[in-house]
Parts: sequence; structure tokens; C-alpha cells
Amino acid sequence: MSEDVVTAKDANPVHAEGEALRAEGLGKTYAEGKLKTHVFDGLDLRVAAGETVAIVGASGAGKSTLLHLLGGLDTPSAGEVYVAGQKMSALSDAQRGRLRNRALGFVYQFHHLLPEFTARENVMMPVLLAGGEVEEASARATALLESVGLGHRLGHKPGELSGGERQRAAVARALVNRPACVLGDEPTGNLDEKTAAHVFELMLELNRAQRTSLVLVTHDRRLAQRLDRVLELHEGRLREVQGGALAGE
Repeated sequence: MSEDVVTAKDANPVHAEGEALRAEGLGKTYAEGKLKTHVFDGLDLRVAAGETVAIVGASGAGKSTLLHLLGGLDTPSAGEVYVAGQKMSALSDAQRGRLRNRALGFVYQFHHLLPEFTARENVMMPVLLAGGEVEEASARATALLESVGLGHRLGHKPGELSGGERQRAAVARALVNRPACVLGDEPTGNLDEKTAAHVFELMLELNRAQRTSLVLVTHDRRLAQRLDRVLELHEGRLREVQGGALAGE
């Protein structure tokens, strides 16, 4: 297989095929000495292009672990993850890195912006890492930052931005490469209720505009219920939540 699996100029094949992300028979086991902990086993998930999915569950259920496996940041003990139609386990580390950069966007509870760079420079980086030109990267970053209300903060560093502004910049960075899917791990968890609602609205608006899928781990059921599907991770399996009823309630 060629090392050039994904480049900055590639059209995203996932959108054409109608599937953004797929997990089949996914399992994860942690071993410490003779003790083995099974986080989940035989887990299946399919996310269609443009679909928004919330994953909820009790603390310690493995929601963040699942997100890391879907994003290729961790390796499953069993099963397969497909991103952009490509089997992650069949790719080299370098290929997986390029695929993550081009086909996936990540938004975490903490923004993870680089403090020494401006908002625009932070958002430009995924484009540059994918081989894009500086001019192209700057134009994309500027347009996205303007769309999230940060056009007047382009030259500000993270330390000069409020918490909500930093998280909006992180959302712009996640979407700058027009990924097939954005993975969010409690992206509004550090924000006050009003700011969290605003950032959440921006994520939905941008995802709809780009027809990007969204898989969001959240403890906020009100936000979760605004997505297309709500899935609960319980005892190592995903189940669709009907009418907002969670296990144990």
C-alpha cells in the first residue's frame, strides 16, 4: 500500500460512500499482571455521513476509551475500526497519522491550543500538516474563525482569549480540514451553561454546513438529545436510548 494514503487535496471518500465511521466487533482489554479488565467486547457502531451521535454512560464506562479507539489514538484488543473507508489496523503509524489529520477532527474538554501561537496559526496547523500551502491554510483558518465569531481575535494567543473563545478556536481547528467526522470528548464540560450552549450550537451549525458527522461523548443529556441518535455505553455494549431512558433509571 502506498504511503500517500491521504493528502490535503484528496476528496473525502467517506462522504461519497455515505459512511463516516465504522467499528466492528470492537474490544478493549487492559492487563495489569494477572488482572485483566475488559472495557468492552464485540461492540459495533456505524456513523453515517452527516449524522450526529451522542454517547452517554456512567463515569468509568469507557466512553473516552471508545472515542480514542475510533480516532485511532489507541489500539483495540479485538475488532476493526474503519475511517474514510480504510481499515485502521492495515495502515502504518505514519499512514494512520495522516488519515487522522485529514479525515477526523478532535475537540476535547480542554482546548489543547498551543500557547505560543495565535488563534489563526493554531487553526492553520492541521492544513499545513496535511501538506497544504500557507496561503490556503491561512484563508481556511480565517474563514472558520470568522464563522465562530473570532474574526477580531485572529492574532490573539490562547492566553489572551476567554474560555469560550479558546473552545471556539478548538472547534474551528477540528473542522479546518473538512473532516468526515468530528470526535468530541466533553467539549463543553469546562464551560458555563450559557457559553456551553453557544459552543454546542456552533458545532452543530458547522457540522451541518460541512456535512461532517459528529460523535460526541457528553454527560449533558439535554445536549445529547439534540443529536440524531443517543447511544448509551453500558456494561461494554452500546444501546440506543429511546425517550432519554438510561440504564439504571
